[in-house]
Amino acid sequence: MATIGILGGGQLARMMAIAGAPLGHRFLVVDSAEDACAAQVAPVMHADWRDFSALQQFADQIDVATFDFENVPADTAQWLTSHTCVFPNPAALAVAQDRLREKHLFAEIGLDTPAFAAVDSLDDLRTAVTRIGFPAVLKTRRLGYDGKGQAILRAPADIETAWQALGGVPLILEGFVAFDCEVSVIGVRSRSGEFRHYPLTRNWHLGGILSASLAPVQLPDSISQRAVACARAIAGHLDYVGVFALEFFVKGEQLLGNEMAPRVHNSGHWTIEGCACSQFENHVRAVLGLPLGDTAARGFSVMLNWIGELPDANAVLAEARAHWHDYGKSPRPSRKVGHATLRADSPDEMIERLQRVGKALDRQAQIEPVIAGLAEMWNRG
Repeated sequence: MATIGILGGGQLARMMAIAGAPLGHRFLVVDSAEDACAAQVAPVMHADWRDFSALQQFADQIDVATFDFENVPADTAQWLTSHTCVFPNPAALAVAQDRLREKHLFAEIGLDTPAFAAVDSLDDLRTAVTRIGFPAVLKTRRLGYDGKGQAILRAPADIETAWQALGGVPLILEGFVAFDCEVSVIGVRSRSGEFRHYPLTRNWHLGGILSASLAPVQLPDSISQRAVACARAIAGHLDYVGVFALEFFVKGEQLLGNEMAPRVHNSGHWTIEGCACSQFENHVRAVLGLPLGDTAARGFSVMLNWIGELPDANAVLAEARAHWHDYGKSPRPSRKVGHATLRADSPDEMIERLQRVGKALDRQAQIEPVIAGLAEMWNRG
């Protein structure tokens, strides 16, 4: 029996502990929040990320450390390597924490990206806009997620407004991509270097936050194979251990790297019921040096994210092969408070289930794009 330490006590840590318990392992979480939802399933130490006295106590009680989210300070992650095993390694974490370093990594392994430029001053921003053009997206290089820390520039008048909103921290300007769809690859690499991946997942967002995911998704082989090859190359380049997500824009035959998340990922939640071995169990297996589990999809899965507050569970639970996840969080605007996963054997069966759920919950804006994506896939097939 091993004890896995998790830095961060949100829903990802919660689901990791739930997945690891049947394997006979224990968990210890460290988080500064008093209401960390992982406390429902694992003991939590309340400490600041730079409270090294508390972190020493944490390290003394665990066999390996991993992460619930990627914004743990790099010096904390590095300090832990002197006291316990840490996966993924701090170098991989540091790259994924910085959008500019991330884009350079993509270029190194041959993955195309939108045009980009580092921005450290208003003059830098003006120069970058001249080169990249409108529209463009100004982003913080660090700490942004779920649409936070971003501003779209559509005209010269937006330049100073965006700088006033985001300036003062290192930024990156990226060309705006009018993509056909957004997809992600959830990959996992073991301590021995074994690599596996889950089927490509198509993702939809509302207000910059993941709204729904569909898997598996049918794309041309040239796109699918390229996406998986890039994930494999990045995992090897970083000597990565554990689960990670690589997000892409697809435009015609073009595959463009968007960003990487060095952890289990929201777009992989469907794997809990949709695969023999979920992303959470495979992460536990990877960091402990255990054999990796089967990543093949069992039929079709759609994950619906619940943002702000939970809807009525009855409409979902009335469906066959429907699964409800309540994170135990208090309602709050833009907060991820739960999700549901629907499973089916075919796209038309899934469409029928989504239509019933969408009507019952009055969530057409969330569900209709997924239905359209399924219908398109069915027509292709």
